[in-house]
Amino acid sequence: MKALLVSGLIAMSATAVLAEGQTHKVAIHVDQNDPQVMNMALNNVANVTQYYEDQGDTVIVELVAYGPGLNMFVADKSPVADRIEQMSLGMDNLSFAACGNTLNAMQKKAGHDIALMSEVAVVPSGVVQLIALQEDGYAYIRP
Repeated sequence: MKALLVSGLIAMSATAVLAEGQTHKVAIHVDQNDPQVMNMALNNVANVTQYYEDQGDTVIVELVAYGPGLNMFVADKSPVADRIEQMSLGMDNLSFAACGNTLNAMQKKAGHDIALMSEVAVVPSGVVQLIALQEDGYAYIRP
């Protein structure tokens, strides 16, 4: 009897979760200073978000850039700045993470601070951020 009650509660919980929709988590990785790759990554964000929203689901997306890909976040230089700004305004579950190691190396080489777009958060390490996201259940996408 106890097993039937537990089974029934599990079934009701699963039905409630399905009725409310699922939450999907996606980490997108950019490490190339190539506008085509940057735009493809942003297309992935838009397409994944639209797909899951159409299903009644929620999607949480974090785009992580490091190495040459960090240029997509450099203020006044990013070839995709307008898209990042527009997407940030329209997508509450979208975040952008810049590798602090890469930023420090770029600043050292340039001999001055490099400003990033206001939509971007700096994390200590882009690689470590991607590892942490995957350990937290994020699907990994590299366009």
